[in-house]
Amino acid sequence: MIETIIHVLVIAGLVVSAILVFYFRDLLAAALASGLFSFLISLEFYILQAPDVAVSQAGIGAGLTTAIFILAIRSTKRYEEDV
Repeated sequence: MIETIIHVLVIAGLVVSAILVFYFRDLLAAALASGLFSFLISLEFYILQAPDVAVSQAGIGAGLTTAIFILAIRSTKRYEEDV
């Protein structure tokens, strides 16, 4: 019962963070929302008893990729221009 509630909350967080990544015009906020998405994916992998995949997803997906995005955004414009 408790596991089902946790799964539903994590999946709801995944959906919300994916929507935030799509709609943010501030690229830094979008990169941080993408990092949150990767962290929630790693949490879901851990809940599904795949700790090796969870650790690699947390390290590379949430940590390294988010840091690279932030460094790239520092070199360009922070806000996405209207089309």
